Amino acid sequence: MRKTIGAVALGAVILVGASAGIAKKPPAQERPEAFEALIKCKAIVDEKARLQCFDAASTAMEQAAARHDLVVVDKKQMRETRRTLFGLEIPRLHIFGGGDDEGEEVKSIESIVSMAYPNENGQWVVRLEDGSTWVQTDHNMIAVSPKKGTKVVVVKAALGSYMMRIGKEPGVRARRQL
Repeated sequence: MRKTIGAVALGAVILVGASAGIAKKPPAQERPEAFEALIKCKAIVDEKARLQCFDAASTAMEQAAARHDLVVVDKKQMRETRRTLFGLEIPRLHIFGGGDDEGEEVKSIESIVSMAYPNENGQWVVRLEDGSTWVQTDHNMIAVSPKKGTKVVVVKAALGSYMMRIGKEPGVRARRQL
């Protein structure tokens, strides 16, 4: 009996320790060195020295951007990037906004058919005007063949799947093709 109680207690301690580790947030993303150098200039009291620091730091940032060692994007550009990546299996990286603004995840896209054709399995392959290509994964019938110019809505569905609705047709399961 004591061995059983001891085993249960040990299991509970391990479970609590493991769940505490899961709840921790990942370490904060470091900002680029060139950006940090610019921010540190604000702390310089002497105006002449502060201006020299800002000039040197802004020149370094400009050169880093020209070499593509530093890329600056705003929230609007990040949202558009997330939209163009919709449906692709991308790891959750800070550079794609996997940080504080998690609520801004793209859950659907709307576009227009630029080209559509059935593949060898009779499932539709649909290229959208945004450049993405979606392939039907189920065998549900689409009564009206998708035509160029038809509106398409792709929505995130359960378990990492996607539903594609072409025009007024019922939705079909689909996956994004590279």
